[in-house]
Amino acid sequence: MKRSVRVRALLALAVIALSLYIAITVPVRLGLDLRGGTQLVLQTRSTPTTDADSEATDRTLEVLRGRIDGLGVAEPTLVRSGENRIIVELPGVQDPKRAADVLGRTAQLTFHPVLGTADSSGDASRPLPKRPRVHVLPDESGTPLRLGAAALTGEDVKEAAARFDQQGGAGWHVTVDFEGDGRAGWARLTGEAACHPAGDPARRVAIVLDDKVISSPQVDPSVACRTGIRDGATQITGSFGPEEARELSLLVNGGALPVPVETVEQRTVGPTLGAQAITASAWAAAIGTALTSLFIIGVYRLMGVLAAVGLVCYGLVSYAALSALGATLTLPGLAGFVLAIGMAVDANVLVFERAREEYTARRRPSTRSALTAGFRNAFSAIADSNITTLIAAALLFFLASGPVRGFGVTLGIGVLASMFSALVITRVLAEAAVSRPRVRRRPRLTGIATTGAVRDRLTRRNPRLMRRPRRWLAVSAAALVLAGSGIAVRGIDLGVEFTGGRLIEYATTGPVDPDRVRTALADAGFPRAVVQSSGEAGLTVRTDPLTNAEETEVTGTVGELAGRADKVRDELIGPSLGEELRRGALIALAVALGAQFVYLAARFRWVFGTAAVVALAHDVVILVGVFAWLGRPVDGVFLAALLTVIGYSVNDSVVLFDRVRELARKSPGAPLPDITDQAIVQTLPRTVNTGIGAAFILTALAAFGGSSLTDFALALLIGLVVGTYSSVLTAAPVAIRLHHRTPHRQPSGRT
Repeated sequence: MKRSVRVRALLALAVIALSLYIAITVPVRLGLDLRGGTQLVLQTRSTPTTDADSEATDRTLEVLRGRIDGLGVAEPTLVRSGENRIIVELPGVQDPKRAADVLGRTAQLTFHPVLGTADSSGDASRPLPKRPRVHVLPDESGTPLRLGAAALTGEDVKEAAARFDQQGGAGWHVTVDFEGDGRAGWARLTGEAACHPAGDPARRVAIVLDDKVISSPQVDPSVACRTGIRDGATQITGSFGPEEARELSLLVNGGALPVPVETVEQRTVGPTLGAQAITASAWAAAIGTALTSLFIIGVYRLMGVLAAVGLVCYGLVSYAALSALGATLTLPGLAGFVLAIGMAVDANVLVFERAREEYTARRRPSTRSALTAGFRNAFSAIADSNITTLIAAALLFFLASGPVRGFGVTLGIGVLASMFSALVITRVLAEAAVSRPRVRRRPRLTGIATTGAVRDRLTRRNPRLMRRPRRWLAVSAAALVLAGSGIAVRGIDLGVEFTGGRLIEYATTGPVDPDRVRTALADAGFPRAVVQSSGEAGLTVRTDPLTNAEETEVTGTVGELAGRADKVRDELIGPSLGEELRRGALIALAVALGAQFVYLAARFRWVFGTAAVVALAHDVVILVGVFAWLGRPVDGVFLAALLTVIGYSVNDSVVLFDRVRELARKSPGAPLPDITDQAIVQTLPRTVNTGIGAAFILTALAAFGGSSLTDFALALLIGLVVGTYSSVLTAAPVAIRLHHRTPHRQPSGRT
């Protein structure tokens, strides 16, 4: 036992020391709303075969989004402006020129048979004609090659990756894997080339990117004529450095642009949120965290103090992980990060409540043994609730893109850091504290020797909530009808990220404080206007669609503050959360829910997995319905809040069902409603204490965080209340009703 304690202590110290070093030496990347960045204005151009209309521009925008993700730029903003322009805003880009070059590459990748070298009359510099039969291009050494028609294109490529081959001498190169008909096409192309003798130019295959031969390797002598390379893979070699190889693989993976683009403007832009909003949010975070810590200390005394120290360590580890991974921190992400600090106390509360049960029931003779049993008994619930969240985070990262993908990164880091802080750091501190003679002589000082106010009241009243589960299902159904009617009657007020809007750029006589413009526009009736500085003496205002009268009022408000404001651009813009990104996010969310259901069905029973998903859907509909009735916007910030609420809902249900499973093992013949009632009484103190701790931070964000965080905090407060209700009074009754439909099965006691 002493050895395990030493190992945990050394591990905790090592992680804290490393996190502190990273936090000091590696700055975190801030998003456009907190720091600003580089703005590129790209314009699509028509070709002889494709018009640069709005549809082609939208397809180009999605290809560019994939390239930006590959460049490592997180949380970018991309919107279509007018018919054929795309505005790209990149936070924290170190080399804007390189980014513009990569984004502007057409990336038309083709694979050609080499017919031979060109004669002296061959023109090696002429461009590729439309649908050529034979054309001439210089290879890597400048030798003109006669190339046949393209046998394969980039659409036949499954994946490309940059690799470094030190032993084989190839250095940096790009591996290319073909798929579908591309595998057979590659075998046919290399098989025909293999029929020519070694050294013959016709034994080569030319790989052409944007009318330039980037590699023309000779087919290996081991490849048989008419057989070719059948594994559907090849290497693009050349004088590549690491950055060139990565950019080439990025361009191949991202696909070719439907139409060419050119950079028409490049400038720096300021943050979309002002210094006042950022300062207010920081104060709200500090106040909320302090109130949460005081509440936990008041409930759990010495253990609460140690849990507060663990929360500080959690914040340090999470911040260091975000910095080390190069994740971009935006204001919603920052709010979610602060909120996660409040929710990280959940694992500690689970442990302390289980320790209280062990000690007050006299199953453990000392606070130390009760605490050890609390960690052991709570581990199952902690693991199940966090694994379901990690499944969702991983799938959001791999299947979604843009801000949804960024949310998956932040969520995954928060879950892992909270588990480490609770199961390692807090445990080390708690075990060291209860081992002290002074603490052993005063067990009430630990906070474990008392049952707590919530548990005392529940024990006295002994509520039998599951005697009539249909009653609670009727209440949930009524709430769903009320929320659904709000969606049907009032409709969903989609924000500018989903609907698009209007972008107006002004040239001012001198620098103008964007904070003052934001405040003035909010007072004039445009609270959702996004104001940024642009260049040295410019200002952009991004709003919902405006009438001519509203546009005149916006321009007049800006002019009053700027002295003089001349419009240099006034265009309609498309949604930054485009159709493809929204579709990808919905697919990722659906797959994540399905994966959570499978996990819960495997760990518990299918009835519990179904009940958890039903409760989750219940919470989502009610939250959207309440926002519809209130007329609040459903935008990117709301999307982050909605994803967080989903995590709450699943966690609460898992904790309850984990206790149901434990009680079912002890009493295999007991009716499920009785077991569920007992589980509710035992887990409700954890649910209430965790909820109150999170509510302190959310209330502080709503009260002091300014308009930028009000809707975010409001959505999470609603989700917190609804999620707490649904885990007990929706998920549990659904599980009981489903169980009654399969009376031959007893509650599962699987582990």
